[in-house]
Amino acid sequence: MKFGPVPLDDAIGGIAVHSVRAGEAVVKKGTVIGAPEVTSLRAAGVTSVVVARFEAGDVPEDDAARRLAEAAAGEGVRVERPFTGRSNLFAEHAGVLVVDPDAIRRINAVDESVTVATLPAFRAVEEGEMIGTVKIIPFAVPEALLREAMAAAGAAPPVRVAAFRPLRVGVVSTLLPGLKPSVIRKTIGVLQGRLGPAGAAIVAEREVPHDASALTDALATLAAGGIELIVVFGASAITDRRDVIPAALERAGGRIEHFGMPVDPGNLLLIGSLGAMPVLGAPGCARSPKENGFDWVLQRLLAGLPVTRADIVGMGVGGLLMEIVQRGHPREVHAGEGD
Repeated sequence: MKFGPVPLDDAIGGIAVHSVRAGEAVVKKGTVIGAPEVTSLRAAGVTSVVVARFEAGDVPEDDAARRLAEAAAGEGVRVERPFTGRSNLFAEHAGVLVVDPDAIRRINAVDESVTVATLPAFRAVEEGEMIGTVKIIPFAVPEALLREAMAAAGAAPPVRVAAFRPLRVGVVSTLLPGLKPSVIRKTIGVLQGRLGPAGAAIVAEREVPHDASALTDALATLAAGGIELIVVFGASAITDRRDVIPAALERAGGRIEHFGMPVDPGNLLLIGSLGAMPVLGAPGCARSPKENGFDWVLQRLLAGLPVTRADIVGMGVGGLLMEIVQRGHPREVHAGEGD
């Protein structure tokens, strides 16, 4: 693409790089200059303008943006009609945004004229929400460069939305003296609020003593009842793999995938399975509706995405979240306020 100032008489057919306002003459950026524009600019005393001209093999910005956006968009992603070199990506349904960060980096590394941006990976998104954008910086890019950027996206499109599934959820609450029934009811309501956007629902509830044997029986009963996900709210937080909730899961024939997570609030989360069914030992902060590490794991499971130990340990960057009211011991203790 040719770019630079030219005498007014040579500007016809060029694209105005900048908006020009002189006297009564107004030529907007991106206008293809013709005889009428030259006439009005000359009458206003303008003698030259900065224009861009396509060369052989150049792809106009809108076409380039559309092609690259289509190469990046996978399942559950809608590509918006491009405008001024930009094509936005939208979620076709509610779910979890899945992004290949390496592919996005490869695309952006091809050339400064090509850019792709997305929302953070594994964020829960709504139908119709904007999740990414492709922007071509100049008015055109060479075909060869565009093809290189499209190839950098990889064989599988790097941006997709994993749709939420209406899972049947079972909940077990363990009990200790002093735990008020109102706390349990509020906790169930908060969980249902988290499940609602996915169309999932609590279809079975159990309340048992905070005891490994009682909890083992409850887990086995739920697993035999067609439940697709079990969430356990302990009357006391899990402090060790040998504690009540993990011990009960293993006694029921399940396995522990990982205990603990580098997300705060959310450190004391347990994730495991009973057969093919995921089981979550909820941290205390999951009783609050505010975002915490429990949300990050629950949303992925509701979208049918596996959550492994490697996934959990990779959550540390960005894992420091806001304080919540329920925290008994704030992270920062000032002098004179305790140990």
